[in-house]
Parts: sequence; C-alpha cells; structure tokens
Amino acid sequence: MNRSLEAFIALGSVIVCVILLMGPSVHPATLLAEGQPSKMYLPLVLKNLGPPGTLTVTSTAFTEGGTIPDLHTCKSSFNWSPPLAWTSASGTQSFALIMDDPDAPGGTFVHWVLFNIPSSTTSLTANANVPPGAARGLNDFGAMGYGGPCPPPGDPPHRYYFKIYALAITLMLGEGATKAQVEAAMAGNILAQGQLMGRFGQ
Repeated sequence: MNRSLEAFIALGSVIVCVILLMGPSVHPATLLAEGQPSKMYLPLVLKNLGPPGTLTVTSTAFTEGGTIPDLHTCKSSFNWSPPLAWTSASGTQSFALIMDDPDAPGGTFVHWVLFNIPSSTTSLTANANVPPGAARGLNDFGAMGYGGPCPPPGDPPHRYYFKIYALAITLMLGEGATKAQVEAAMAGNILAQGQLMGRFGQ
C-alpha cells in the first residue's frame, strides 16, 4: 500500500477516535478550526442539526412574487444583481446564496452561486462586490457571478428563487464550484434557510 495512503488512513482513524471520545456533538468544522488541514475535510455529518430553521429574505427592489425590475435582468445593459437582505441563525459560520429558475425550457437554470459569505454579512447592495472571504460559483451562463433573468421572449413570466442558507461550516470549495457541488457540501450542515421569489418575462 502507498505510504501516503497509509498515513491518510491512520490520520483518519485518529480523527474518528477523537470524535468518539469527545461525543456526538463534535462537528468536522471544529477539527478544521483547531488546525486540521483542509484537504482532510470529508463531507461527513457528525452532528445532528435537526430540521433547518427559517430565514427571512427580502429585497428593496421587489417583493415576494413581484416583478424583478429590468435593471436586474438581461433586458438592461447593466444587469445588476438585486439588493438582498436576510436574517441570521445562531451558530452560523457562513452563508451560501443560490439563485435559479425552475421554469427554464431545458430544466432548472442556475443564475447565481455565492458561498462562504461571512456570518457577519446579512445583506448585499445592488451590483454588490463579493464580500471578503466569499467565493463565486459557476452559473449556467458559463460565468462566475450574477447573470440576471433572461427568459425566452413570449414565455409566461418565469419564477426566480433567491435562496439563502445559514451553514454550520465554511465550505471547503474553491471559486468556480457549481450549484451541485455547493449543495453536496452543504448537505447536513444547514442551520436555517429562506428564499425570495421574483418573476420576470419578456
């Protein structure tokens, strides 16, 4: 067996033993915070967080179920991300944001992925810069950052969901991660979540 693999398995065994000795409330993020290298992070859920709580997500640009202004869509040359604000949850280590359109002709279309938003950040201004420490994910336009609503002309207005997740960990993902990768890394680590839905058609 390769020596590096043997060392990896041995270290993993030590971590598991420590977790068992310290009790079921220990979370992988705790070990990382105490100096374990990030490459050793495994997507295990060692703490039962229970059902996620609820966050309230709002925008000064539109209300729940309302029309998203042109400024925040492909109809405008600006195509700015909208202002958003949300509540927090006790124990939050980071937030993640996903915006998608379930009404797209080819299936759910991802417009925006942003993760590792600092726990101290509970709002974004219009056309906001990426908060320090946060990372942009890849959207379905093939770019990083925000891509506004752009449904086919003639379609009934599409629904666009701005979803915020309060997480018990910081995600061990690099810039350019996909929605699927972010969702997989978040699984079992969501303290609370909420969403705001806006509509847009052309």
